[in-house]
Amino acid sequence: MKNIATALRYHDRTKHRPSRYAASLGFLDWTTQPDPFRRYPQTHTTELLHDDTTPPYHLLFGTEPLPKAPLCLESISMLLRYSLGLAAIKRHGRSEWALRCNASSGNLHPTECYLIAPPMDGISCHPTLSHYAPDIHALEVLHTYDTPVIENGFLLVLSSTIWREMWKYGERCWRYCQLDAGHAYGAIKIAATMLGWECSIVSIDTDEMGRWSGLNQHDRFHEDERESPDLMIQIEYPAFNLPEVPPLPSANVLSPSHHHWPIVYEIDEASQGIYPSIKSLDVQRHIPPPSQTAGEIILKRRSAQMMDRSGITQEHFRQLLNASLFCREAPNINFIIFVHRIEGLEKGLYAYLRNPDESIHLRESLDSTFLWKESFKDLYLLKSGDFQGAAQYISCNQEIASDGAFSFGMLCNFSNTLEQYGAVGYKNLYHQCGMIGQLLYLEATSLGLSATGIGCFLDDEFHTLLGICDQHYQSLYHFTIGRAIVDTRLTTLQPYTL
Repeated sequence: MKNIATALRYHDRTKHRPSRYAASLGFLDWTTQPDPFRRYPQTHTTELLHDDTTPPYHLLFGTEPLPKAPLCLESISMLLRYSLGLAAIKRHGRSEWALRCNASSGNLHPTECYLIAPPMDGISCHPTLSHYAPDIHALEVLHTYDTPVIENGFLLVLSSTIWREMWKYGERCWRYCQLDAGHAYGAIKIAATMLGWECSIVSIDTDEMGRWSGLNQHDRFHEDERESPDLMIQIEYPAFNLPEVPPLPSANVLSPSHHHWPIVYEIDEASQGIYPSIKSLDVQRHIPPPSQTAGEIILKRRSAQMMDRSGITQEHFRQLLNASLFCREAPNINFIIFVHRIEGLEKGLYAYLRNPDESIHLRESLDSTFLWKESFKDLYLLKSGDFQGAAQYISCNQEIASDGAFSFGMLCNFSNTLEQYGAVGYKNLYHQCGMIGQLLYLEATSLGLSATGIGCFLDDEFHTLLGICDQHYQSLYHFTIGRAIVDTRLTTLQPYTL
């Protein structure tokens, strides 16, 4: 199958190990820090609107969809504002930085978004291709089509500016780019649900995505800052017949100089291809209890920097696990959980089967001495004991993994996915993990809790703990949830001047 060897080589090479982390500079070169915002200076800019009227968060998960919003500038504005827009500005002393609605490792945000829309009042009387500029909440119109090319919905193309993550994380950066793309899709799906819109990933060749969005025009970008097409998302079910776009405006340069990690470009090229059409989970999450509005929760979502070592209720724990089931497009992910402080559950190592069909295969793949004692539906105690030290050690000795109420690794059906889809399936697994992570961030926020995605972990140390000795299952993302310690030195400002 196409490029499996490259994916396996990259995956093994970029594992963190106790004696050697994946290759990177090992320090932050502040002189080359990337500009956090992609812009197209030669384009016409269409300002988007601001609206804080959003439905209650719990209604997003009902059995019936919310009323469908019309396809108009106001609705497009809301979708982008509450998925990829700015959530806040943080200030410490003379330093300021922006936080966005979609989570990102290191707050580096490699994901860019392009909109292919039909004629729309406020944008153009013709179909358009635009870039979303989150710093000013606006569309930069890159191209206006002469003929009708899309109707009854619209398309979003997500791409990765890999240099943004490469600057900090070196060879492991491609993993984080793909997790961020998954987070972005999860954020878009939630925002679309607020508007009553269907949202799904299009199974299409990344070459076509590049031709339709102009991402194949490499001379528009600095050679070290090219964008790689990741996902095409359809809102509703548009009919489209898109031509290759003509030469488009050039992008801004993000850094004065760059560091090179050739293996990253190898895996990115290898993982291009026809995006997998994954069979969705056949499950339905329960409706959570009433809470704040969806907009309030989305804008409050943060990555915790420290946890206070307090516990949470079993009810909240169940609700958090159940929230992950809203990501029906992520059927290949189950959780291995370190339970530290959950009311009514003994400390220990647990398995949560998001996909119960994996039960037999997982039992055969993990340590044969595990108990597999059912605690409640789809949650199994594998081994009793205090695993706080193990959780911290595996998470690159980050205390936040032991100080939360629980932490966990997302264990992926790895070898079967690569055998079926090739290297693009490897990319998809990270997207699945990111989708789940975004939902868990929001669910934790709705419960007055905090979460943090953990990309730095000792891959094979975790696998050894589980008794994994092959590549049927691999962990691609770790996470912790608890109560955050708020850094009172930071000031929070509104992101936009309304």
